[in-house]
Amino acid sequence: MSRRTLAIVALAALAVTVGAAPASAHTRSHAPTTIQLPNGFPPEGIAIGGGPFAYFGSRLDGDIYRVDLRIGNGRVISQGPGTPSLGMKIDRKGRLFVSGGTGGDARVIDAWSGRVLKSYALHAAPSFVNDVTLTGGAAWFTDSTNPVLYKLPLGRHGNLPSAAVPVPLTGDIVYNATGPNANGITPTPDRRALIIVQSNTGKLFRTTYDGRTRQIDLGAESVPNGDGLWLRGRTLYVVQNQNNVIAKIKLNRSGTRGHLVSRTTDPCFDTPTTIAEYGNRFYLPNAAFATTPTPTTPYTAVAVRIP
Repeated sequence: MSRRTLAIVALAALAVTVGAAPASAHTRSHAPTTIQLPNGFPPEGIAIGGGPFAYFGSRLDGDIYRVDLRIGNGRVISQGPGTPSLGMKIDRKGRLFVSGGTGGDARVIDAWSGRVLKSYALHAAPSFVNDVTLTGGAAWFTDSTNPVLYKLPLGRHGNLPSAAVPVPLTGDIVYNATGPNANGITPTPDRRALIIVQSNTGKLFRTTYDGRTRQIDLGAESVPNGDGLWLRGRTLYVVQNQNNVIAKIKLNRSGTRGHLVSRTTDPCFDTPTTIAEYGNRFYLPNAAFATTPTPTTPYTAVAVRIP
């Protein structure tokens, strides 16, 4: 029995980016809009970088799968540690920063070779290290179980630190025991703070680099089941996973308030989780949380035009 099969059996009951490169007109016209991932590879995170390459993480065993978006072909480039690979971002040095979910850890991986450059133990169980963003000279990881961010301060020339720094969350955000708390994370438009989404309440929070949170004023709107976040200028896109929609929100420059512009869905969505951009498309992995994973369960990622 393979390691992935063992992971699927053990976890079957669990239901639970640096700017993209431009694409040519040929790529935009002919690249597949549905990416077939390996059977038995339930995806969660996605990062795009280094040309037309997308990286997907398995939420079961943590393998990393790289796909050429022009043709849809791919292969596993890095074997996981047997715990999840969730939110991911890629930097200009071609390094993948990977959130370790229930493993309570983070990994930094060479995106081309798949070699693990460094691993970080962030929090003992119970923990759920869910997503990551790169801004303010650091990598920032959320924890959906514990009210804390984990900061990897990057040194000169982006050198990796020896250890992560915990940053407790204070202010408006209140964690509760039902469902995931802090999930997706991205910079504010002015790059002076962070935005995090609390999945179980549908609230967005502007978060300073020292962890002080203030709820973002969305008027009467909210984003329940908010998961991955993507910022384009002053427009924030929020993937609402179980709602099968992408919410488009226009923010002010500081990220203290915003208003809902639209919600976009697609018939191919099956609980999309996170989001990344290439050319004129968004790419989203279908986590298919309602489907019990088996070694033969098919999984996909979907491309939609940027709304």
